[in-house]
Amino acid sequence: MSVVSGVSVAHGRAHVKEIEEASVADPTTRLEELRLREEVRGAYVLQTCNRAEVYVVTPAPAAGRAVLSETLPDLRDDAVRYMDHEESLRHLLRVAAGLESLVLGEDQILGQVRDAYERARGVGTMGSTLDNAVTKAIHVGERARTETTINDGVVSFGSAAVELADRERGVDGATALVVGAGEMGTLAARAFADGGAGELVVANRTVSSAEHVASEVDCPGRGVGLDDLPAAVADADLVVTATGSDGRVIDAETVADAGDTFVIDLAQPRDVAVEAAEREGVVLRDLESLESLTEQTREQRREAAREVEELVDAEFDHLQEQYKRERADDVIAAMYESAERVKERELEEAFRKLQARGDLTEEQRQAVESMADALVGQLLAAPTKSLRDAAAEDDWTTINTALQLFDPEFGAEMDGLPIDAEVPGSVPSTDDD
Repeated sequence: MSVVSGVSVAHGRAHVKEIEEASVADPTTRLEELRLREEVRGAYVLQTCNRAEVYVVTPAPAAGRAVLSETLPDLRDDAVRYMDHEESLRHLLRVAAGLESLVLGEDQILGQVRDAYERARGVGTMGSTLDNAVTKAIHVGERARTETTINDGVVSFGSAAVELADRERGVDGATALVVGAGEMGTLAARAFADGGAGELVVANRTVSSAEHVASEVDCPGRGVGLDDLPAAVADADLVVTATGSDGRVIDAETVADAGDTFVIDLAQPRDVAVEAAEREGVVLRDLESLESLTEQTREQRREAAREVEELVDAEFDHLQEQYKRERADDVIAAMYESAERVKERELEEAFRKLQARGDLTEEQRQAVESMADALVGQLLAAPTKSLRDAAAEDDWTTINTALQLFDPEFGAEMDGLPIDAEVPGSVPSTDDD
C-alpha cells in the first residue's frame, strides 16, 4: 500500500528567506537523493519564488513524514505545513488551479507545475500514484483558466503598478527597477517580465534574495544591494518600490541623476520621500493611484474562485475514484494470481495421478483444464464484486482480509504493511516504481 505525503513552505506562512532556505539550487539533485531512498516509491519537487514543496510516495504515512522532515533545514514550525495523503492531493489541485497563489488565479504557477512534472519524469521519480495526481492537477489548472475568469484582469498592486506604468510610459523594451524582493516586489518583477521589459534590476537589502527573484523571471536581469540604488535608479526608466522598511529607501539624493523616471511607491509606510518627486523628470505615483485598477478584477476573481473550488472538489473526487478502482484491480489481480497458483498445482497433481492409470488424450486434458478454469471463475466472481464494492466504500479491512484468506503468506504483508496496520482514511494506491 502506498500513500502520498507532502510538505509545503510557502507564502502566507513562511517568509521569503525561509522559502529560500527550504529550496535547493537544483531540484533535480533533491529528486536524485529521494530516488535513492529505499522507502520512497515516487517523488515530486515544486519550487517557485513563493513556495518550496516536496511530495513523496511511501508505504506508510510515518515513513513519508520522516523522509520529508529530513529534506528541510531547521525552520519555524509555523513556516512548515506537513500534509497527509488527501491533503497533498487536494493541495496539488489547488496549487495548479491558482487558488494557493499570492495573486489568485495567476498563470505562471501552471507552467511551473508542468516543468516540475517533466523534471521528475526525466529523473524517473514520478511513479503511477504521483503521475496520476500531477496530471490531474495540470488538467484542473487548464480547466480553471479556460472555463472561468479567475485569471482575467489585474488584481495585485504589483501587477497593477506595471499596468499603470505601461499605460503612462510603456513597459516594452524599458529598463525596470524593482526595489524589494518580497511578495509584492516579486509580483511586480514578474509583471515587468511578462510586459516585455528589456532589462530587470531587483534591489534588496539582502542581495541573494534580489538575485533569486531576478533569476526566476523570464527577462534579462540582475540583483543588487540597496547601496547601489542611485546608479540603478539613474539607469531605470520605470521604478516600483515595495520594501518593508520603516524609513525612506529613496530620497532626493537617490534620484539626483534619475532624469526622466516613472516611480510607483507600493510600500506602507512609503519608500519614496516626497522631496524625490520634486526632482525634474521624476513622476511619482502611490497606492491610491492603483485602487481603481485592482478592485474590480479582485472581486471578479473572488467570484470565479468559487467556481474553481467546485471544479477542484469534483476533480478531486474523480481522482479518488480512480485510485479506488486501481487499488481494487490490484487486489483482485493478486487474488486471481493466488488462485491460479493453486489451480496449476492441483491440475499438475491430478494429471500425474490420471496419467499413472493410463494415457490421457489431449481432449480429456483440455476438458479438465476448462473445468478448473470455470471453477476458479465462478468461485471468485462474488469476491471480485465484493472487493470492488469494498474499495468504493474505503473498506480496506475487507480487502486485507480477502488477501489473507486467499493467500495467507501474500496477505500477511502488503508492500511492507502488516495486515492489522492502520490504513489512512485517505484513498491509498499501489505504486510500481
